[in-house]
Amino acid sequence: MWLRLLLQPLPVATAMALLVSLDTMGQAGQTARVLVTGTVRTAAGQPLEQVAIGVEGMPGGTSTDDRGRFALSVVRPLSSKAPVLVIRRLGFRTERITLNLDSQRELTLTMQEDSRSLGNVTVRGRSDATDTREQVSILQLEPRTAKEIPSPFGDFSAILKTLPGVASTNELTSTYSVRGGNYEENLVYVNGFEVYRPFLVTAAAQEGLSFINPDLVSKIEFSTGGWQPKYGDKLSSVLDIAYKQPGAFAGSATASLVGGTAHAEAASANRRVNYLAGVRYKNATYVFNSLQQQQGGYNPTFYDGQSLITVNLGPKDNLERTSLGIFNTFAHNDFRFNPESGESTFSTATNQLSRLYVGYAGRERMQYDMYQGGLNLRHDVLRNLRLELLGGLVHSREFEYRDVEAAYSIAEINRDQNSTEFGNDVNRRGVGSRFQHSRNNLTARIATLETRGTWTPGERSTVRWGLKVGQERIEDELNEYSFVDSADFVPEARRTRLVSNLNLESTRTQGYLQHTIRFDSLRTLTYGGRVSYWTVNRQTTFSPRVQYAFTSARNPRLAWKAAVGVYHQPPFYRELRYQTGAPQDQEGTLNLALRAQRSLHVIVGNELRFTQWDRPFRFTGEAYYKYLTDVVPYDIDNVRLRYQANNDARAYAAGVDARVSGEFIPGTESWFSLGVLTTRENLAGDSLNIFDAEGNVTGREPKGYIRRPSDQRLNLGVFLQDNLPGNPSVKGYVNLVFGTGLPYSPPDAPDLRGTSKLTRSYKRVDLGFTKVLSLRTAVEEANGRTVQLKTLWMSLEILNILGADNLAGYNYIQDLNGRIYSVPNFLSRRLVNLRIIARF
Repeated sequence: MWLRLLLQPLPVATAMALLVSLDTMGQAGQTARVLVTGTVRTAAGQPLEQVAIGVEGMPGGTSTDDRGRFALSVVRPLSSKAPVLVIRRLGFRTERITLNLDSQRELTLTMQEDSRSLGNVTVRGRSDATDTREQVSILQLEPRTAKEIPSPFGDFSAILKTLPGVASTNELTSTYSVRGGNYEENLVYVNGFEVYRPFLVTAAAQEGLSFINPDLVSKIEFSTGGWQPKYGDKLSSVLDIAYKQPGAFAGSATASLVGGTAHAEAASANRRVNYLAGVRYKNATYVFNSLQQQQGGYNPTFYDGQSLITVNLGPKDNLERTSLGIFNTFAHNDFRFNPESGESTFSTATNQLSRLYVGYAGRERMQYDMYQGGLNLRHDVLRNLRLELLGGLVHSREFEYRDVEAAYSIAEINRDQNSTEFGNDVNRRGVGSRFQHSRNNLTARIATLETRGTWTPGERSTVRWGLKVGQERIEDELNEYSFVDSADFVPEARRTRLVSNLNLESTRTQGYLQHTIRFDSLRTLTYGGRVSYWTVNRQTTFSPRVQYAFTSARNPRLAWKAAVGVYHQPPFYRELRYQTGAPQDQEGTLNLALRAQRSLHVIVGNELRFTQWDRPFRFTGEAYYKYLTDVVPYDIDNVRLRYQANNDARAYAAGVDARVSGEFIPGTESWFSLGVLTTRENLAGDSLNIFDAEGNVTGREPKGYIRRPSDQRLNLGVFLQDNLPGNPSVKGYVNLVFGTGLPYSPPDAPDLRGTSKLTRSYKRVDLGFTKVLSLRTAVEEANGRTVQLKTLWMSLEILNILGADNLAGYNYIQDLNGRIYSVPNFLSRRLVNLRIIARF
């Protein structure tokens, strides 16, 4: 409905009219046509896709989309005989419905399974599909939505940023924080393999796309806390992605102003082999040219390729009893930038509006190449016993080369509206120059071997276990030099030199055991634990976890859930390296005695399924508290985390998350998410100066608990879908994210860390308009096979339609008198993007 109101005032109404006209041009001469729309579902109420729908005795037709929706133009017969609608799908009974075109314009159809069409049937135990009412803090998302949501790069993480408890204040990055954590505290799995990201990335502009390719996804599960022992050792969240297991040929291709994608999937005739492959390309020059503060020659390119081949090795009557999955991926990210000039307007501590001018010389080049492969051998030993063996290998080669010199000056801005010089520079003065040199190289190799098992001794009990051993080898060569000049003189305090050659080899062992008991259809208990050991710090951790969920007998639509558990995060390479606040002789070295961070999660919540306007809806709400010990403090610099490499803090996070999702518009899912959070930490030995009345330092006092860098008090996410009345092929999307400000402070100023000074709030609204054309054009290949072009999507996106000046962070400059200026870095402005998606 919002789309129907929005089309009138928006300047894109002309563009929308062009999209709509594509649907009406073919009907210009046929006034006797009637558009019939509807939804096809199973007897259980699930939407059915790829259902063939046509009029008996007439050519052409259409098919349903992944939401079971269809639209068909029916010719009104000249005779009195009513047209008959025929609905067909393999495995279901063919349905015939006589249409009354004067009254039947919107249909709701139900198809019954056809038992006569069933061949060999394999009976298995309980499905591995997740029941969200049995697990705490778990959300299931629609994969197609991740592809359709408007965002600058069509990145998968855009859908996560609209969920409760998830915060991200930078649309240029795929990173996100969950319930007060940082982005390195999030687990990501694809088909059971843990996913890693580049180590050296320091700015969002240098990033490629997220690892996950939305074209390949079949299932998305996201947990914001309190997850089961089967998932690994991190502190904040788990994203579990399953890629498709195709049964027939399909494919897609996407092109936009920032890149393109293509994917294909197929299965052999004997169902022994199926494959899935996709490639992506991104060039963000178009987006980066809209950045306000820094101009120059951008050349950021990213491309990757992923494939999944599944070979069924079982007997003919049960092919899937034994299967081998082969997963491969490579990613190349090359960021080159020749900065030329920069300009930024900001306010000083005295509320004076100032303008910074920067002139650059030099260039930057960052390149990150990552290869990851894995084998998954799965065998059903018995009907209720499944064993898996997984082997994985990750190789990352990264380097950062930088030689940049900047000269900057500051001018105050005339704010007197009565002056003829209003808005012009006054009192312009030179501040100094800065030089940065880097030659950093890093190579990481990670090899893992894992075994898993699932045993279902009865319908009410499931036991899972696993053991994983991994070897890690990191080679890191650092060579950095920088200085700041404010008066043609560089004191030693403003020179930094870091040269080191670090090598780290280690073995990491993990294991888990969990048991799920379903007492009846209303109550479920899951308990178990994880154990880990790392050869570097020689620490063994044990993480017990318990979940309990029950459904109200009086109201089966209402479920209550609770969880308590311990979560450890053994350090990885980045946490070990001294960075923030380290003494000169320690910076760039490793603290091999660093212990695992520890968090106690306590979560209670409920899930209510209800019907409104004769459509299904779901409300989920949770309250949580996390108490953290052995915390490694860090500061955030763009997307770079600078760790202190010491376990010298305690912290907590507490909050409430809520989400309402459902068909606010018939046939489309939308949602509203709200998160309220507070997170603070207490650093051992952290204190503030005490001043007397004359301004002299008389002593120090403990700071106590201060705000963490991720303390975003309020976060709101909205995703809405709509379509034009009578024409569901024209759709609209709204993606809205709002987050309050984060605390910040200049580097090397520990007294200011965690103060109440905040960045401005983050607010962003992206709009998308899509026209879907159903096509029946067959393209003959050279080998005689036919590729069917099913749909063509043409999309117009208006990104950051509010034109909000959001912040990526701050640059800090210092004048001759030691005064520090916080100069903001702004994110992308309003942009228009065009996308075309073809599906085969």
